[in-house]
Amino acid sequence: MNTMKLTRTRLSCLSAGVCAVLLGAALAGCETTSTGSSTGTSAGAAAATRAAPVTASAQLMPTQGNSATGTAWFTQQGLRVDVRVQVSGLTPNQEHGFHVHEKGDCSSRDGMSAGGHFDPGGRPHGPQNAPHHGGDMPSLKADAAGNAQATFQIESVSVGTGIDGLVGRAVIVHAKPDDYTTQPTGNSGARIACGVIAAS
Repeated sequence: MNTMKLTRTRLSCLSAGVCAVLLGAALAGCETTSTGSSTGTSAGAAAATRAAPVTASAQLMPTQGNSATGTAWFTQQGLRVDVRVQVSGLTPNQEHGFHVHEKGDCSSRDGMSAGGHFDPGGRPHGPQNAPHHGGDMPSLKADAAGNAQATFQIESVSVGTGIDGLVGRAVIVHAKPDDYTTQPTGNSGARIACGVIAAS
């Protein structure tokens, strides 16, 4: 009788031990799965954030005595920035200088409150295929109705607020073509439209 009780006790202890080991393993598995899932979700969210394009835009309004209006959009694409612009109210069949200027201030009637060309790299004014200001962009070519649309890429700047950032700067449309030679302005004449670049 004592032997049977002893055997049953040992079996009970053995069963309890096995159950404890199995329960511990199951809990560890759940914790690992939960942690892995959480980590995976966080990594996925971070990747999605990195993948989301950084964008900004500027609403162009006419300076005093002018009629040019439009919108410029900026999208970060790796080390470059995609620029898309639509402007109306330009001089028909003429090119108009188009630049990012250093100050996001369009408060003056002539647009001069926007300061000079945005130039974080300290380069001379010039065309895209030569050393140029970060804010130098291709001129806009108006059609017979005074409308212009353009899409291009620029480098040495970013869609952000840092030293090379476009956000908080101003976009200026000029009355004349840019000669890409005259320093530091390109001799592109009066400022006929101005818009502050803001994050989208």
